[in-house]
Amino acid sequence: QVQLLESGGRLVQAGDSLRLSCVVSGLTFSAYGMAWFRQPPGKDREFVAGLDWGGEITAYADSVKNRFTISRTNVQSTVYLEMNTLKPEDTAIYYCAAQRFGSARITTDYDFWGQGTQVTVSS
Repeated sequence: QVQLLESGGRLVQAGDSLRLSCVVSGLTFSAYGMAWFRQPPGKDREFVAGLDWGGEITAYADSVKNRFTISRTNVQSTVYLEMNTLKPEDTAIYYCAAQRFGSARITTDYDFWGQGTQVTVSS
């Protein structure tokens, strides 16, 4: 059974930093590209950051570029999202996702999803 378990979300103030983690089990982690998506209140789920299986190729949404960093450790089957200089518009449920093949930015190209972790940024 494949499981993606996110953690690290909480209430923070604008300008703070936060690190999200996603522990993956039930699949060959090193064979999957990983990504973080988010769903702001009342909006559709959107791409945040993606990383290839080897951890060398990354992609970011323009809204988070130079503030967020995605990384992974295949030894621990974990993907991280380091978030700096957080803004109120970053408030959302953050989801990690795994894909065997496909485009990093397309939601429907992902095979497995976590349940999400809430990040709230107060102004």
